[in-house]
Amino acid sequence: MKRRTFSREFKIEAVKLVTERGVGVAQACRELELSESVPRRRMRELENAPLGAFPGNGRASAEQAEIVALRKESPVSRRSVGVAIDPP
Repeated sequence: MKRRTFSREFKIEAVKLVTERGVGVAQACRELELSESVPRRRMRELENAPLGAFPGNGRASAEQAEIVALRKESPVSRRSVGVAIDPP
């Protein structure tokens, strides 16, 4: 049996199903076809490190997670500051 992989967005929505929408863990697990330990672990991960939770395959270092968080917060893009993406 092949191991399933889920996107970060799916994991967050699965946690919200339980924490914000009031669906019980057992019911959410049946609907999403997950073991009960999975959403409980994901709830702990999201609570302990909201920005660094679910970085992808494997764990990102704290430094990598911080860089990703800063990039998401930064409203400045390369085009807005006039940096040429493909210089002539």
